[in-house]
Amino acid sequence: MAAKQQKEVQWMPSPAQTAPVGCPPGLEYLTQIDQLLVQQQVELLELLTGCETRNKYRIVNSVGQQVYFAQEESDCCTRQCCGPSRPFTMSITDNNQREVIHLIRPLKCMAWCCFCCLQEMEVQSPPGTTIGYVKQDCTFWTPEFTICNEAHETVLTIKGPCCTCRCCADVEFPVFSADGASQVGKISKQWSGLVKEYFTDADNFGIQFPMDLDV
Repeated sequence: MAAKQQKEVQWMPSPAQTAPVGCPPGLEYLTQIDQLLVQQQVELLELLTGCETRNKYRIVNSVGQQVYFAQEESDCCTRQCCGPSRPFTMSITDNNQREVIHLIRPLKCMAWCCFCCLQEMEVQSPPGTTIGYVKQDCTFWTPEFTICNEAHETVLTIKGPCCTCRCCADVEFPVFSADGASQVGKISKQWSGLVKEYFTDADNFGIQFPMDLDV
């Protein structure tokens, strides 16, 4: 059964063109596409028992070819006790099973009104080399985030809606330039259907960005 599922995975071919100068190894795929779909896998154990398991994601392009695979690393205790606020690391691998991105999120609570509690994620590529951060902003009504480079300088900003839960519709998070003057992309939390939304916490996301965005 596992062998059959493995055969069904269609990976995106490696780019024929040479990677741009300064592009971290494994990220050259992103120079060929302008959209990614992040599909969280539904875990049978979590569905039957309600116990939080390690999240896994397929990251595919617009034609369904798998570009990357992401897997969370965390311990059972923090998953059950801390829920979505839990600390974790995440390994993102390419079609050669090579880790190309490593994410690190420390433990912090969800108190948006306190600066010391705001969420922050470190992005490494290749693993061990920090290339940026995703930081939660202190706001009162809408979720907002800042994407920074390795020097903590603002590169992009993300602004979400007041209501991040919407029945039968996608929830969009526009991505803006550093000064907030122009929209350069968007992240969409996609509606997965009533059954999946009600019985699981698995999420699907769409990410759109310009092909000439610096990787």
